[in-house]
Amino acid sequence: MPAFTHRLAQPEDLDALRAVMGRAIERLQHGFLTPEQVAASHKVMGLDTQLIADQTYFLVEDENGVIAGCGGWSFRATLYGGDVSIVARAPEQLDPARDAAKIRAMYTNPDFIRRGIGRRVLGLCEQAARDAGFARAEMMATMAGVPLYEACGYRQIEPILSDPIDGIRVPLVRMAKAL
Repeated sequence: MPAFTHRLAQPEDLDALRAVMGRAIERLQHGFLTPEQVAASHKVMGLDTQLIADQTYFLVEDENGVIAGCGGWSFRATLYGGDVSIVARAPEQLDPARDAAKIRAMYTNPDFIRRGIGRRVLGLCEQAARDAGFARAEMMATMAGVPLYEACGYRQIEPILSDPIDGIRVPLVRMAKAL
């Protein structure tokens, strides 16, 4: 079994991260979404580079430096969406005494599924949010991610549909957990 390490993502990781995210959307959403919804997902999901600038985005690598998974947390109000998504971002900072940290942009490289990578990245994010004083976390989960997040103690708050992308809406689920 390969050894995995983790670190905070840096700007020079952007191309590799985007490649992992694209492959994850294409390969891991099938069975949960229609092919049209998978295609539309690329405009709903993705990386918000503010997470890298804030140093709140982790990646897990194998011993060869291949990204096995990635994900982040945020002290900003944006719940989900990337740089090129249709989702508006809200950069204002949250108050840990009142607000929930946001778990953001969680992806597992399809070559590394079922090896605990998603759980590891989620744990890193939760610990960092706790260390920053947050007592709660929330996220907007993809349908493929819901089983993992429920297994990690998140509860479903509300299902939503994305704004239409060429007439297609992508189902998502807002979820939360006490840290």
